[in-house]
Amino acid sequence: MSSEGRAGPARVQFFVGKGGVGKTTLAAATAQAAAEAGHRTLLVSLDQAHSLADVIGIAAARDLVSVTDTLDVLELDTLTLLENRFRSLTAVLAAAGTHDHGAQLSALEPEELTGLPGVQDVLGLREVVRFATEGDYDAVVVDCPPTADCLRTLAAPAMALEYIERVWPQHRRIAALLGSDPRLVMLVTLIEQVVAAVGEIREMLANRAKTTVRLVTTPERVVLTETRRTVAVAALSGLRVDAILVNNLLPHFDSPAGHDDPGVAWLIRRRALQQRVLAELTASAGTTVILSVTRSVTEPVGWADLGGIARELYADDTDAVAVLGKNPPAVRVGLESGAGVDSVYTMRMYLPLVNPSTLTLGRVEDDLVVGAEGVRRRVRLASVLRRCVVAGAELDGSDLVVRFTPDPQVWPV
Repeated sequence: MSSEGRAGPARVQFFVGKGGVGKTTLAAATAQAAAEAGHRTLLVSLDQAHSLADVIGIAAARDLVSVTDTLDVLELDTLTLLENRFRSLTAVLAAAGTHDHGAQLSALEPEELTGLPGVQDVLGLREVVRFATEGDYDAVVVDCPPTADCLRTLAAPAMALEYIERVWPQHRRIAALLGSDPRLVMLVTLIEQVVAAVGEIREMLANRAKTTVRLVTTPERVVLTETRRTVAVAALSGLRVDAILVNNLLPHFDSPAGHDDPGVAWLIRRRALQQRVLAELTASAGTTVILSVTRSVTEPVGWADLGGIARELYADDTDAVAVLGKNPPAVRVGLESGAGVDSVYTMRMYLPLVNPSTLTLGRVEDDLVVGAEGVRRRVRLASVLRRCVVAGAELDGSDLVVRFTPDPQVWPV
């Protein structure tokens, strides 16, 4: 595929859900819609269950498969990717000689690191960055692992960089490079390579104009609670959820006149319950777009079935891979009132569908620690807020609003 005529990185969409063919099906339908609209599209699976080929109706996609002139498919084997990358790493370390801390790292086998949490998933994200930036594609649609694992993976790059910077700041790493210990120089060099690679992933995920998450769910009361929690956690992690795709809606049923069929009556009641859940979700979703798909009589397999789903999802010529709805910044800072030491500043964090009872706030040096739904995030404060103290906080619609007032001891006169 040629990259001529396209500026900047590709659009990237991460499809997140509980797992199973529903999430994979809607990701595949979205990729097909994008490709048919003329976007050069890659559909890639990071889910090691690898049901993508089954949904599309092809034998396998462990290697890149060109399905049409504008659509490629790949089931990425992150386990093999981890083993291959580790072999190249140990070769570099072996050249650095021995060290004083026990066995040689180069003596390890790649299989011994396959259980290390998150490593292969981060390598998978690094491949997504490569596909999105090399210029071959306009859109990359990613079928992700199940929800909890996926959100941890998508949040990991920012958390890893923040941790490295706190434990071993960059200026100290640079100073170590000037020393005479070749082993320390090698360690810093490897860390800098990791920081650069993970930084590229964080940059892609933070690009709210190009990268979004689409959450696949079903219209059930218990699932609605989980959906709200997932949207809130994604927003807290700085991810842009632009659409919630509600799968398996029952179609409209008319009970035959004069008949009291218990089966039809059950379906009508069940659909009414689904519609109430859908209405509640729509009313509370803020700027997040809600799209829905009717349950199929048969399991959708192949491009014909996927095309029908795509037309139902993205009606009225909607661009399937565009960022849907409004795109508010994750964090906004502004002056609310006053001047000088009498000023009141606000920091607004976009947190749709969050449960207010789960919110917590803390301050650690120049960071604000925000907790919600059992997850915490350190948010680096804007420079003006670092000289302030927290005066209060409240929820305003989809925003967490934190107010700051100047600290007279450090505020410039």
